[in-house]
Formats: sequence, C-alpha cells, structure tokens
Amino acid sequence: MQARGEPDGDGEEIGTRRFRAKREAILAAAADAINEQSAKGMTFADVARRVGLNTTSVTYYFKRKEDLAAAAFEHTLDYLLVMLDTAMEADTPEQRVQRYLALNMARLARVQRGEERQIAGLSDLRAMEDPVRSRLMAGWREVFRRARALWGPADTRAQTDLNGARAHVLMENTFWLPVWLSRYDMDQIARVEACVMDVFRGGLAARPAGWEPRTLSLPQDSVEGRDAFLHAATRLINELGYRGASVQRIASELNVTKGSFYHHLDAKDDLVIACYRRSFDTISAAQRMADEQGGTHWERLCAMFATLLEVQFSETGPLLRTTALSGLPMSVRATMVDRSNRIARRFAGTISDGIAEGTVRAIDPLVASQLVMAFLNAAFDMRKWAWAMPRDRAIALYASTLAFGMFDDRVIRH
Repeated sequence: MQARGEPDGDGEEIGTRRFRAKREAILAAAADAINEQSAKGMTFADVARRVGLNTTSVTYYFKRKEDLAAAAFEHTLDYLLVMLDTAMEADTPEQRVQRYLALNMARLARVQRGEERQIAGLSDLRAMEDPVRSRLMAGWREVFRRARALWGPADTRAQTDLNGARAHVLMENTFWLPVWLSRYDMDQIARVEACVMDVFRGGLAARPAGWEPRTLSLPQDSVEGRDAFLHAATRLINELGYRGASVQRIASELNVTKGSFYHHLDAKDDLVIACYRRSFDTISAAQRMADEQGGTHWERLCAMFATLLEVQFSETGPLLRTTALSGLPMSVRATMVDRSNRIARRFAGTISDGIAEGTVRAIDPLVASQLVMAFLNAAFDMRKWAWAMPRDRAIALYASTLAFGMFDDRVIRH
C-alpha cells in the first residue's frame, strides 16, 4: 500500500513539488514580514500579497497566523542546526567557528544577490503562545547547545560557563550581520568575513593586557513615575517583543491602570521611542564618562564594557534590544538606527585610538564596533546565566569573548 503523500505517478509528483514550492514561497514571505513587522504584526493578507496569492490560498497551507509564524521560526531553527552540524565537522574549535561564520556570510551573500530569501529572525520566539512557544524554545535550546559544542566538551563548570558566553556572542553577532553587512559592496564580503574572524580569534586587546575595569557610576534613574514605566517596558519588550508587550501587560507589571500609563506617555510608540532614548543615553553616558575618566583607550573600553554589562545583568536596568525596531514606523526606525550608528562610530573611534597607542590590536575598527554593539545588545538574554555566579565573574567571562577572543581561557585560569 502506498504511503500517504507519496507520489503515485508523474502527475502527483509534479503536484507535490508545486505544493512544496508554494509552501516554501509562503514561508519566505512570512520571514520577510516577521523581520519587518514582528510575528504579531504579520498578517495573512500581507504574506499573500508578497507571494502573489489571495488570503484563502495561504490559509490552505496554514490555518492560523500562529501556525505560519511557528513554521517560519522552525525553518530558521532547522537552518541553524544544519549549519552548526556542518561546522562541527571541522577539527578544532577555531576551525568550527570559522566554518560557521563562513556559512552565515555565504548565505547573506546569496541573499544580497537575490539568490535566496532571508530567514526569519528569532527575537519573537518568546512572544508566541503555548504550547507553540514551549516547542520553539526547546528548539532554540538545542541550537544553543550545539553552538556551545563548537568549543568541544568542557571539563569544568567554569569552562561550560565560558563556552556558553562564547556561543551566545557568536550567535548574536551572526544574527546582527544583516543589519550592517549591506553597507558593503559584494566584493568586500570576503574581507569583512576575515575581519570578523580576526576579532573572534584574537580579541580586541593587544598583548599583554588584563581585565581590571574601573566601573563607571552612571546617573541613577528614579524607581517611580515615568522611569519605572521605562524600566518595566524595556524588560517586557526585550522578553516578548514590541507587539507582545501590550500596554495592559506593562501596566499590570507595575500594578497600575492603563490610565496611569497614558498619564506618562501618549502612545505605545512613544513608549518604545522613550525606552530607546533612555538606552542610547545610557550607552552614550558610559562612553563619555570613560573618556572623562581617562587612561589608555583599552582601559576606557574595559570601563564601558563592565559598566554596561552591569546594567544588562541587573534586575532593574536593562537596555532595550534593537529587535524592538521591527514594530516601529519606518521613519522612527530610521532615526533610532541612525542613533545606534553614531554610538557604534564612537566605539570605532575609541578602538582606532587604541590601535594608534598600541593597547588595542590592529583590527578593522568599523567591523569591531558592530561586533561590540551586538555583544552588548545580547547580554540581556544572559541574565539568568549571570545570576548563577558572582556578578564580577559573570562580567569578566562574558567580556572576555571579545576582549581576548573566543579561544583564550585566561579569564578562568586566573
């Protein structure tokens, strides 16, 4: 007896191929919509328009919008697993990371050439509803476990913790690549890849260098009123995405009414913009204060990193993740991206000055600054990891991934 779905002749085989091709086109269109508007903002009508179908045709393949979003996320998770498994075929941790980076860069080059569609970003996984959310998060944990395995088996808990930080920074930087790689011409992609791997391999610091940061004292926000709203909103938006963190949910987090929310802010978009401004102001303040404190430019980078990681690992003061951009109007989004770029350029300036004085390795400052932005942005997701150990140790382990490179164990040897 023939299995269900198995072609019983040329006609059925052609029909099966058409079915799969159309389903894949719908998933690709859904990925584009998720990346632009978030999973909650995606609509059947928009996906259908992107594929050139009517809405009814899309619902033939996916009955609910949640099913379509889940399928797009599962496609991304499967894609990542295949790349990680391919990378694991290399012999050493460094060769595995280099292969994984190369696979990601090759994929993005194909996207730029129009040969392949972008995969769905995973920032909205936590905003999905159970039981789908639990299934997707289990898939993400498997991706993370395999990413951590690129460094091989760990003999100690300290090594496991360090490899976890390395895996997180590696994955987040590959997710961040599409944001800035498009600024380079196609014939520069190989050079950019080499520059990224150079930082992964050797870090930022020139030898000899240690990790003895002088933490900066940032201005403290109020725990009441508008600042309290911004704290709660930043945390919830980071966890659930822009559309997942509703006004009602933010108000409930603070045990106040929606009316109280609108007393402080006019609209939800205003809230996200205010959260971004607060976060960008925090980073800018750390950059400015590090310069005012003085010291070598490597010491200034250490002060910035330690201070901002302390903010990210705290329970009350996280920075807003850039993933919330997908929920904002394009004009506002462009303004926020421009501010982010200015901050990155200031990091690039500090790195460049450090190269000139000999305290920072001779690396590409612009590329390195984007790696720093992703590294800081992603630290929020490592809070539970950081809370399992003394705070200064968590900061040192996490910072070492870019400070000294992803294959240097000095931070757990001393």
